[in-house]
Amino acid sequence: MKTTSIFICVISGFVISAVPFITPPEAEISNGLIHARLYLPDPDDGYYRGSRFDWSGVIASLDWKGHHYFGKWFTEYSPTLHDAILGPVEAFDPIGYNEAKKGDPFVKVGIGVLSKTSESPYAFTEPYPILNAGKWNVTTQPDQVQFRHSLQDKVYSYEYEKTVKLVKNKPEMVLTHTLKNTGQRTIETSVYNHNFFVMDGQTTGPGFTVTFPFSLPEESNDMKEFVQFKDHQLLFLKDLNPKEHVLFRDLTTGKTADYEIKIENHKTGAAVKITGDQPISKFVFWCASTTLCPEPFIKLKVDPGKQVSWSITYEFYEVSTEK
Repeated sequence: MKTTSIFICVISGFVISAVPFITPPEAEISNGLIHARLYLPDPDDGYYRGSRFDWSGVIASLDWKGHHYFGKWFTEYSPTLHDAILGPVEAFDPIGYNEAKKGDPFVKVGIGVLSKTSESPYAFTEPYPILNAGKWNVTTQPDQVQFRHSLQDKVYSYEYEKTVKLVKNKPEMVLTHTLKNTGQRTIETSVYNHNFFVMDGQTTGPGFTVTFPFSLPEESNDMKEFVQFKDHQLLFLKDLNPKEHVLFRDLTTGKTADYEIKIENHKTGAAVKITGDQPISKFVFWCASTTLCPEPFIKLKVDPGKQVSWSITYEFYEVSTEK
């Protein structure tokens, strides 16, 4: 077992790098079936130090039975670029942003205290300066990595724990989370998983099917050039080129749904089933030619002194390939 602790109080600004770090901190885990490599949070040398995504659980690669599920999908890289990140990474809605004035602090779980740079609405592409990145503690074992993020601030404080674990003797990975409110005000936020799948390096297109836990009415499909809805499934009509994207901002149309998604690649046989123990409050779907991203949201409300827990399970399997 290996444990590391990292603490930082103030970062005056972002340092933009044109090339990746030579040796960002990382860990490798395996259960004998799955092998995964994770980048670890570090305010100085971490692969990702942006102000959008939770810094924990960044999976650079995951391999099972000769299939590859995650990898680099973008061309531009900087450690502070909002989406220069890999794997099933998560992002929390900002806390206290709407009440804050320009120059005031607000909070994002898994990142810390940030500075509001303007009176404009929150924008996930904006590189908000990090005022207090809190304290990270990382514990590694052969089959799992546990991340703990502690934030102490005047208004919002929390203890956040996330574990990436490979299940013994099964082709499964489980992400478990606990958020404890150690401050004086109620924490209300939503969290979603972006799921940057890069499955066997395949271009997003007709080889893929995505199955949702609810039916998809064809009349709500405003991207008929690219995809077709068939009951619970989304089917691709063409390979996307590098300039093409598919986006649906909320496939649940304001309703809650069970947390269960399937992605299958019938060209290579790679497939994954994703289930969560909390209902989906909103479902965004986005994809580009290099990545496929179902983005389920769940709502969280944590009163002072209380905590909430949730988990997401990834079950990797194979499907028949096209003749």
